[in-house]
Amino acid sequence: MKHKALLDRSRAALVVIDVQDGFRPVITKFEELVYRTALMVQAVRSLEIPIIVTEQYPKGLGHTVGEIAEHFPEATIPLEKISFSACGVQEFDTRLRENHIEQVMICGIEAHICVSQTAHDLLQNGYQVHVLSDAIATRLPYNLELAINKMARAGAIISSIEMALFEVCKVDDPAFKEVQALVKKLS
Repeated sequence: MKHKALLDRSRAALVVIDVQDGFRPVITKFEELVYRTALMVQAVRSLEIPIIVTEQYPKGLGHTVGEIAEHFPEATIPLEKISFSACGVQEFDTRLRENHIEQVMICGIEAHICVSQTAHDLLQNGYQVHVLSDAIATRLPYNLELAINKMARAGAIISSIEMALFEVCKVDDPAFKEVQALVKKLS
């Protein structure tokens, strides 16, 4: 029997928060974040884990960067939001409930604003939150550590892409080799 803090792909979803073109010039290590998030999206898609995408005020900040969006399942429709927390969008909650999600893996920006507020609201709503610490970013580097610490103190599980993927994908899984090849591309 798996420990309750380990991800179970039948109960998990990936949430990609606000990785939009408008943030490209201001987010520290933006290109690295994009690369890592794109790999995570590819792996999760091969495992048929639901992906929910948010975009903060896309009229002003643009849409999810093409390097990530090109890997989304065909029917993916990003949720437009003007609240910092994705939980401020009714459709976000609906998608989680429709997919019977209990565990939420989070990546995106900004760690100390939209990611943190989403994580806190999800925890408040009874979800288990796994923050992919190597796939979140901020404009100012010191805010990243503060955000991770605050989310952990609130009850979020601090994880990484590789850790999460090997929890949801077993060696005998048909997608294992594909996931393993993607993990090897992480730097």
